[in-house]
Parts: sequence; structure tokens; C-alpha cells
Amino acid sequence: MTVNLDAAYWLGLVTSVVLPVLVGLVTTRVTSAGTKAVLLLALSTVNGFVVEYAGPHDAGYSVGTAAVLALVSFGTGVLAHFGLWKPTGLSGKAQDSLVTSGSHAASA
Repeated sequence: MTVNLDAAYWLGLVTSVVLPVLVGLVTTRVTSAGTKAVLLLALSTVNGFVVEYAGPHDAGYSVGTAAVLALVSFGTGVLAHFGLWKPTGLSGKAQDSLVTSGSHAASA
């Protein structure tokens, strides 16, 4: 059995793994977990629809395929967060990296 995936699908998979770090960059430690999950879901949905748009289409664009890709992206992002980024501490470092001077004043 041969698996042949277009570059768009591989890029979408890599993006799915990196999305939790991106969520960490644009949120703070006090942002609720629910808000972070919704943001990850939104970014995963965008990723799924963009990958379907960029991928090769013999039968044309498929919203159903885009929705499946979005779910796979979200699942991959959640697994990457809890299995890779959180245990290594990168999630926390990402959230601390974009701390602005305003947030320092608020926490001081």
C-alpha cells in the first residue's frame, strides 16, 4: 500500500502540531482553558479549509473534506499540546514570551 499525500496536506499537518504554540503566543496564563480551546478550534477550522482549498482536487472543492481536515487538525493540536508542548514546558514559555509592558504593570 502506497500513501501519497500532496504537500498541502503535509503542511496542514505540521501547522496542526504548531497551532497550540500559536495559541500560547496570543493568550496569557490567566486566559481560561475554554477560551484557548475555542481559539484552537477556530484556527484548526481555518487550517482545514485552507488545506482543502490548496490541495489537489479531481472532483472539486469539498466542504465535507474540509470539515474532516478541520477535525483532524483540532485533534492533532490537542494531542500535540498535551503530549508534546505542555510536558516540555514550551506552552508556558510561549505564553510568557509576548508579555507586554502593560501586562507587567497589571501584574505588579
